[in-house]
Amino acid sequence: MSLTPEQRDDLIRRYAAGPALLRNALGKIPASALQWRPAAGKWSAHEVVVHCADSETNSHMRIRYLIGEKQPTIFGYDQDVWADVFNYHAHPLDAALATVEAVRANTVPMLRRLPESAWAKAGTHSESGHYSAEDWLRVYAGHLETHAHQIDRNLAAWQAAPR
Repeated sequence: MSLTPEQRDDLIRRYAAGPALLRNALGKIPASALQWRPAAGKWSAHEVVVHCADSETNSHMRIRYLIGEKQPTIFGYDQDVWADVFNYHAHPLDAALATVEAVRANTVPMLRRLPESAWAKAGTHSESGHYSAEDWLRVYAGHLETHAHQIDRNLAAWQAAPR
């Protein structure tokens, strides 16, 4: 079902607000808890932020391919493999957070000026099939919100864990 212009505007507003939510959540984490994992196979706050940087750079191009190309293929990736292969704990947090902020700052103005016709454009996602610009917006409007909450849960679990 297509979004109304008002619904899109709300999602774009949430998309624009995401970096501040992520920065605020990260700011609550003591240095000694940044690389603490709540369980085996779960990410630390540090890994969450680096994941967000990789995800945002991918999403930055995904929306551009969806809008600018005819029948694009959007490729998925294994985020857990990336966290391991790219050794997210070794990646500087400041650079990752700056990437998230810059990518979104660069994308928000484009989203706000897209004509109505652009939102119906679609391609094929390698994992999920049909993938439209509106699908993209639904996913990424909440992406950083989800990860900010994940960081908050990590902090609560770290505080509750015996040391």
